[in-house]
Amino acid sequence: MKKTTVDRSNPQKRPTVTGDPVMVRIQPDMAKELDDWRRKQDDLPGRPEAIRRLVELGLKAKK
Repeated sequence: MKKTTVDRSNPQKRPTVTGDPVMVRIQPDMAKELDDWRRKQDDLPGRPEAIRRLVELGLKAKK
């Protein structure tokens, strides 16, 4: 049987701390806004990381 390898050279990394998984369903117009926002970031985060960052920003702004 042939072994498969996983390419781990992707610079996008998962958070170092394991947390609670949360599934969020968003409408296409919000997904477009999210994708537009993340493309403006220097490191082009994936959607989950972009959502984490935006939630963090929103929570800080609330204080």
